[in-house]
Formats: sequence, C-alpha cells, structure tokens
Amino acid sequence: MFAACVGGTFQYGYNVSVINAPTMYVQNFINLTWMQRYQTNISQDGLTLLWSTIVSMFTLGGLIGASIGGTLSVKLGRKGTLLANNTFSLMAALLMGLSSTAGSFELLIIGRLLSGINAGIALCVQPLYLGEIAPTALRGAMGMGTSVFITGGILTGQVMGLKEILGKEEYWPILLSTTCIPAALQLLILPWFPESPRYLLIDKGDEEACKKALRQLHGLVDCDGALEDIEKERSNLVGVHAKKPWELFSDRSLRWQLLTIILLNAAQQLNGINAIYFYADYVFRQSGIPMDKIPYATVGTGACECITALTCGLLIESLGRKVLIMGGYVLMSICCVFFTLTLTFQGYSPVFPYLSMVCVFAFILSFGLGPGGVTNILTTELFMQTARPAAFTIAGSVNWLSFFFISLVFPFIVIGLQQYCFLVFLAVCSLVATYIFFCIPETKNKTFVEIQNEFQSSKNKLSRSDGAGTILLSTSI
Repeated sequence: MFAACVGGTFQYGYNVSVINAPTMYVQNFINLTWMQRYQTNISQDGLTLLWSTIVSMFTLGGLIGASIGGTLSVKLGRKGTLLANNTFSLMAALLMGLSSTAGSFELLIIGRLLSGINAGIALCVQPLYLGEIAPTALRGAMGMGTSVFITGGILTGQVMGLKEILGKEEYWPILLSTTCIPAALQLLILPWFPESPRYLLIDKGDEEACKKALRQLHGLVDCDGALEDIEKERSNLVGVHAKKPWELFSDRSLRWQLLTIILLNAAQQLNGINAIYFYADYVFRQSGIPMDKIPYATVGTGACECITALTCGLLIESLGRKVLIMGGYVLMSICCVFFTLTLTFQGYSPVFPYLSMVCVFAFILSFGLGPGGVTNILTTELFMQTARPAAFTIAGSVNWLSFFFISLVFPFIVIGLQQYCFLVFLAVCSLVATYIFFCIPETKNKTFVEIQNEFQSSKNKLSRSDGAGTILLSTSI
C-alpha cells in the first residue's frame, strides 16, 4: 500500500497544498520576470490571470490524467501504469525547479499541468490496484490507503511550506520541485511488488504469473482461496472484453452503479469541504489567532483530516462502507446548519467565533470519516474486472470536472450568499445521504461477484414494470 500510494495519491494531496505557501513569492517572481522582459510592471489583472493559470493548470492536467488512466491501466497493467506515471512527476519537478533560474514562469505553468496529469492518473489507477490486490476481508482497509495518503500529502505540503522549513522566499523553487521525492521513492520500492493478480489472470490470461503474484501477496495458505475467487469472476466474464467508458453508459445492467459513482464523485467536491477551507482563515482571525500563526492553525486542519482518515481505515471493516459514508454526509449536513448560524451571529457574542472554529474541525472530521475515503472504495467494489478501469475513468473525470466547477463558481456563490452558501451544501449533503440510504447496498466482506449480484437484485426490484412485471434492468451475471 505504501509503495503504491507514496507516488500515487500522496502526490495529489501534496501538490494541492504545497502551492499555497509560496503564493506571494511566485507572484513577485512573475512581476520581476515581466519587468525584465518588457521594462514595465505587469497589471494587477494580468498578474491575477497568470497566477490563476498556474494554479488551475493542475485541475486541467488532472482531467487529462483521469481520462487516460483507465486505458493505460489495461495496456500497461496497474503496476506498470503507476511506475510510468512517475515520468510526469519528475518532469514537473525539473521544470518548476528551474523556472526561477531560467526566468520563465511558463515553466511553472507546464510543470503544474504535468503534476495534474500525474495526480489524475494516480487517482484513477492506484485505488484500482489496491482494490484488486487486497484480500476480501481487508479490501476496505487497503482502499482507505488512498484517503490516508491524500490527507498525508496535504499535511506534508502544509508543513514543508512553513518558514522554518522551505517557506522562505529564496526556497520556493526547491519547495515546488520536492514533488520528485515521492516519485523516486515509488520507483525504488514498487518494482519489488507484483502486478495485480486479477489483471494477470482475467485481462492477460497468464495463470502462472497470477499464482506467483497471489503467493507473494497472500502467502501459501491463503492463495488458493484468492485464486478461486478470481476464477469465479473470470467464469462470469467469458467472452466479455474490457469496456470503454462510453460503453458503460449504454449498458443497462450497470446503470445504477454508474449513477452511483457519478453522484458520489460529484458530491465529493460539491459537499462544501472547499468552502470550509476557504472560510478557515477568516474563522481563525475572528477567534483571535495572530496572522503569523494562522499557517500553524491551517496545519492543524490538515492533521485533523489525516487522523480522521486513519480512524476511518480502522473502522471500515467493522462498521462497513454504507454506515461510514452515509453517517459522514449526515454529520456534514448538521455542521452546515450550525456553521451558518455561528457565522450569522459572529458579532453578537465573543463565543461564536470559537463555535465557528469547532464547526470547521467537525466538518473536516465528518468528511474524512466517510466521503473522503469510502467513495473510491465503492468505485472499485461496484464494478467487475472488465468494467472497472472505465468506471474509474468516468469517476475521475467527474471528480476533476466538479473540482474545476466549484473552483470557478464558489467565489460568486460566496459573494452572492455569503455565509448562507452553506445552505446549498446542506441540500447537497442531505440529498446524497438519502440516496445512499435507499439505493446503495453494503459491500463489506463480499466478493465482487456477490456485490454485483446483490446490487442487481436490489435494483431489479425497483425497476419492474407496472404491467407484466418485466424486469427493466437485465443482470450481467
């Protein structure tokens, strides 16, 4: 899990947060470079546009990476794709590290684009790899590695950006180029581990390589049971080729699964977690925290989310996926109500700013407890081997598009609704919690074949016609 995640979703979290600390220094560099080229200061609008481009290139790259990740995982294998993906990270580190010396902010733009492609592929392929190598009883805990390493990456980026480490102006090129370290670690460690046994047997038809991988991953005692599980899945997929993303939309047997992952991945970005981080600095200032100490409070929010992800990893196999993700959205709905109230009454009592701070941490805890970690696990579990890469491509694309949408629209929502913007997020969280309660079965301790059968069975009951009782959704098994 460490070998896959350190150069995978850790990179996503790290590159999301590490860009925040050197904001002013990079803007000064852009202004200085512009002056040297054109002998005049850049306009404020021009500076804002260039900085926004540098930041948003990561989102564009993520969308590109998500759109090609599924295809690469079929052609190169899960492990092969993760290893090849480090090329983007190393190139990005080189370009961003040289940008100051070369006097070129264009290198920063290209570097951020490459970092985004790396993160998009990682978010698509790494959960796929972890879900396929894990024993059934540990699949949820292994899948939580995705969330744990994202939050660990965010926290590490925040810590590295502190003035005591690499947060000084002269160090910002080094800070942005440190993305090469996780890539180098993965290139050193991951080659020692096997390819996904499911990929080897079902996609490549290599039974000997599959058995060898299972012995290495599961040990001699448990490898026979794991092989039997994979054989059952393969027997249900005889003659079925790896699906393309557009083929999932025309497959009626996968309609509810597809709707579920689209809804959950969109909600992961649209549930208000970005708004909470946006308001965090304001809440900390209102609570009396000095400006120079706010970065340390922000590190506290990152640590909070990281600890919650670890807690979720410990609970997921006992409580199950459905309880955690639904409970997370219910708690986030409650936090939206209280946060709206505490922000509205900030000036009425000195206690309200502190209550707002409690709401910030409670919301982050609720997000990490369920939606932050369980969403990717469900994307793995709701699909069979031939549909899984395409499902991750769709899920990743929806996630990155939602990320881009909320980044674009959120400032206008805040201007228009101010603190009442959390009522919008309340509606999102409440609707998603309701959908999960009625439409998503529990997947804990079930094989992929059992999950597929149960999902189809429950949806068929909802999809019978009124007249002859014809089942509208055909089962694929």
